[in-house]
Formats: sequence, structure tokens, C-alpha cells
Amino acid sequence: MTNSVLRIWSNVQYDDAAMRLLRAETAGHQLILTESKDAAALADADIAFGQPDAEAVRQAAQSGCLRWVHVDSAGYDRFDNDAVRAALSGREAVLTNSSSVFDEPCAQHALAMIMGLARRIPHARDRQIGDQGWPMLELRAESYLLNGQTALLLGFGAIARRLVELLTPLRMNLIAVRRRPTGQESIPVFAEAELHAHLPLADHVINILPASAATRHFVNDKLLAAMKPGALFYNIGRGSTVDQSALLAALESGKLAATYLDVTEPEPLPPDHPLWTAPNCFITPHTAGGHIGERDRLVHHFLENLRRFTSGESLNDRVL
Repeated sequence: MTNSVLRIWSNVQYDDAAMRLLRAETAGHQLILTESKDAAALADADIAFGQPDAEAVRQAAQSGCLRWVHVDSAGYDRFDNDAVRAALSGREAVLTNSSSVFDEPCAQHALAMIMGLARRIPHARDRQIGDQGWPMLELRAESYLLNGQTALLLGFGAIARRLVELLTPLRMNLIAVRRRPTGQESIPVFAEAELHAHLPLADHVINILPASAATRHFVNDKLLAAMKPGALFYNIGRGSTVDQSALLAALESGKLAATYLDVTEPEPLPPDHPLWTAPNCFITPHTAGGHIGERDRLVHHFLENLRRFTSGESLNDRVL
């Protein structure tokens, strides 16, 4: 437990209401607001909140006062390396992220597209802005029920766990793959070594993997080839986890019935990129985590962890 005044470095740039909340609730500490990722100010900080530079974090943890880094995103891959890990562990410093803010909107976003494609809603929208046709018989015949279909989740973090809760009432068969299954998961979860045995069973493959060296192009030509013909693929994880050339080939060949992407590589996706016009490829511009009140929730999440930090309690969403 600590009752001392803490120096809190932050480069968040939120709306006025969220910033007022942050200032008011940290009034007992020294809040250092900056628009940069400047390493000099970070070197004297006890806490970093926002999006600090990974090298600055390493230096501050190694030679400064830094004891806790809280990133206002779910992704933290730039910190997930041996140098930063060693610097943080050397000071018994911790890294937390904001997964708890984004699991609900991301899970709802994935559910919306899964159901939307089943009911052919994007296809009907295409006709509305196209020829204003009335393809009633065509779309009724193509629509399908999710009951009894199998969804395979790549990854089983906070988003996947919430998505399982949302999909369960639809009476789907839900399975997942993760690096180290615990045996305590709510659905059958298999190790990565068993992935290819389950891919041919899946009607839906939902990628929720984080970015890392180990997950780069995890979804590649071999994985796509092992999928059931006519399956659907969704990516609400990170663009770098998918070999987009292989994905494009699977769409153009008809191997996949459709794909939905909320993340791509690069972002923004260039206007002339072939995925924009690929058959049955539906794209949203990295909006899955977005929601009204997002900034306020990010501040509240940080403030709750600040309370825990000063009380000596374990922090929410600790990742390193």
C-alpha cells in the first residue's frame, strides 16, 4: 500500500469530459499530461497511462522510477519482448492493458457480422445501393440457421470468452484453440498442435489472436486449405495475424463462402487494395471496439486500477 503522491505520465487525448474526469480523480497525485511519447518526462514517472514508447518504457523501468504501465488499448505487442520484460521484471513493475473495456463491444461486433451474414443482410444492402432489385427468393434460399453449426475460435482471451456467452443461446457447437489450454474453459479448447484436426469441422473460423512474432501470418495458405469448403472466416484480432494474399486467393477460388475483416495490414487499407473488391469480403475500418462512452470507460478502468495500485491489490488486465 502507498499513500505517497505519485507522478502519473499520460499522453491520452480524450474529449473534454473524459479529461476532466481524469484530472479530478487524480487530483491527489501529480498528473503529467503530454502530447508526445517523450522519454524524458517518463523517466521521472511512477506510472504511465496511454501509449508510451516501448523503448522509453524500457529505459524508465531500467533506470528510473517507473513501476506500472497501463496502455489504453487491448494490444500491447510492442512491449512483449525480452528487453522490456527484463526491464519491468527487474523493478517488479507491471504492464496492464484495457481488454476489459473492449471485450464487450468486440464480441457484439463479431456476433453482428456472424448473424448478418447468416441472414444475408450485407447482400441485401448491396442490392439496395445497386440495382434496387427485390431478390426475395434468392436471399431466402441462401439464408441459414446458426443452430448446430460449428464455430472455431482462434484464441481464448477476454473477447473470445464473451463471444462464447453471446453465441451459446444460438445452440452452436463452440470450440477454441489456444496456446496453453487450462482445462477449465467453458467450452472444449484444444492446443495449437490439434488445430488442423478441427478445422475441417468448422463452419465459422473466428480469429481473435493478438499481434506477436508467434502469431504473424498464423492464418496462412495451409490453414485456409484445411478449412471446410464454404466456411466463413472472421478477423477481429490483428491484421498481421493473417496472410492476406492467401486469404484473397481463398476468396477468389470460392474456397471460402465469405470473410469479414475488422482489421487489416496495413491500416488504413489502401483504396486500391484487392480485398476491397474481393468476392464476399466485408470490411469495417477497425471499429469493433468502438462504442459511445469509450473514453470515459477507459478512464474509469485506469482509475480502478490506480485505486488497486495504491491499495496494494492485484491489478485488472495484467499482461506482463
